[in-house]
Amino acid sequence: MTHWHIMVVDDEEVMRESLAAWLREDGYNVDTAVSGKEAIEKARTYDYAIYFVDLKMPGGIDGIETMMEIRKFHPEASIIIVTAYATVDTAITAMKEGAQEYIVKPCNPEEISLLVNRIIKVKNLQRENSILRKKLTKQYSFHDILSKSPKMGKIFELVKDIAGLRSTVLIQGESGTGKELIARAIHFSGGREAKPFVGVSCAALPETLLESELFGHEKGSFTGASSQRKGKFEMADGGTIFLDEIGDISSKLQMDLLRVLQERKFYRVGGTEEIEVDVRVIAAANVDLDRAVREGKFRDDLFYRLNVISIHIPPLRERREDIPILAHSFVERLSHELGRKVNGISEGALRILLDHEWPGNVRELENAIERAIVTCKTTMLTDEDVAFLVPVADQGKASWNVPSNITLEEAERHIITATVQRTHGNIKEAASILGIDRSTLYDRLKKYNVQRE
Repeated sequence: MTHWHIMVVDDEEVMRESLAAWLREDGYNVDTAVSGKEAIEKARTYDYAIYFVDLKMPGGIDGIETMMEIRKFHPEASIIIVTAYATVDTAITAMKEGAQEYIVKPCNPEEISLLVNRIIKVKNLQRENSILRKKLTKQYSFHDILSKSPKMGKIFELVKDIAGLRSTVLIQGESGTGKELIARAIHFSGGREAKPFVGVSCAALPETLLESELFGHEKGSFTGASSQRKGKFEMADGGTIFLDEIGDISSKLQMDLLRVLQERKFYRVGGTEEIEVDVRVIAAANVDLDRAVREGKFRDDLFYRLNVISIHIPPLRERREDIPILAHSFVERLSHELGRKVNGISEGALRILLDHEWPGNVRELENAIERAIVTCKTTMLTDEDVAFLVPVADQGKASWNVPSNITLEEAERHIITATVQRTHGNIKEAASILGIDRSTLYDRLKKYNVQRE
């Protein structure tokens, strides 16, 4: 029913468990604590949406103090003070220190349900507004594409330089590298951000339907065309059209698209009226279009028209320094979306993520984190949670078969060479894997004459 979590804090077992049971019957996830100290400790590791806190509790920390401590790390939490001793003074103190509500024992289950339902409705609206605000203001800014890679840094600089132009852009890279994110960053960083950004997957539709999708059609132009329909180019007028997987379009559509790029004009399917649009075209391909041109599968004149500004997004295996920040970002977002109390990644799990080749790139990493969160039994992803990424042949290997007649120095040279090659010359990452300082690794590279690339 809901992913919002509730904490009930009361030293009286009957009151604590009955209130928790009522809330669970309403479909909420509920944790309990027998003291303010226990509640504060649990709140340090998880962000509960609502806290029911008893005012009078033994142990030196009463409900007001508990609430004030929780507020330090979760200022957005809704805290409800529960007491058997209702006085004006305690009510004023509770509300002054930030309590959202103040209720008196014995609690009425129906009133509790209505109260929680009202609070959750407000929180859902706040979350939706926050998400919409992020989408409208910053989600598609290149600043929000998480990366510390120098290669990606150069792409971000290029995006800033070209954002205000109308020039056609061709983005190439493997599936899952984030080509659409870069396309959106270009659009939302330039002068067209107030106009539409329209995306089309060219591989998702057969030729006839894709033609209608791009250029629209007139009523009766083909079976099923019961009314006139605008195409994506018209919808994107004044803004940007993103043509994903452009390498998969047919020869006829290549020719039609070439004409649009040259003249900025086209006809709807079955139409006689020429339509003119002001659209910036950003195309993306996960195949090598240069090779497709050489093999005669893609028109060279269309390729040159598309390839005015070229961006190549490196695969994730070539920017492994991005894996930790991306993984932690996915854990933070997905654990909340899935309603799971996962808030970290162990060193062992991170090592497996860093060693994986990621043929599906960032999209595969996101899917892997989601799968791991779903099966995780603790508050932290461990190597067991991501063990599905380790090839079966590599699982359970107890030892390395050391070649015979090899000296310790030769073994060290082999290990260092293999690690540096696997990290593509990234000394920081290689040193981390080997468990030594970077200065030590540099000394070993010099000693064994190992090349970084």
